[in-house]
Amino acid sequence: MTFYIEYSIPTEGQEGAEIPVSDQESGYTVPLTETDAPVVRVNQLPARSSVTGADLDGAKTAAELVLSHSKAKEAKLFEDEEGRLESGSGKLTSVFNEGEGWTDV
Repeated sequence: MTFYIEYSIPTEGQEGAEIPVSDQESGYTVPLTETDAPVVRVNQLPARSSVTGADLDGAKTAAELVLSHSKAKEAKLFEDEEGRLESGSGKLTSVFNEGEGWTDV
């Protein structure tokens, strides 16, 4: 089975992170000092990661390992046989909240 976990990674510091926004320079990272593109400030960054598991319980265990290395406090687990990277793709199976664990949907 193919599973994906979606979570948000909080940025460091009080001011958040600055990200340049440029359609002309999409697909690679451009240092802020090397572009005059407009800049947006964000307080968290979205992530979608593949997790391996033979079944839902195995995927939850693998997802918890990913979360333990991030600062995320909540996450969503999707089953997606097509392996899409778009946010929200697949069937939502479970939601994780720190201190509460998993809730199946």
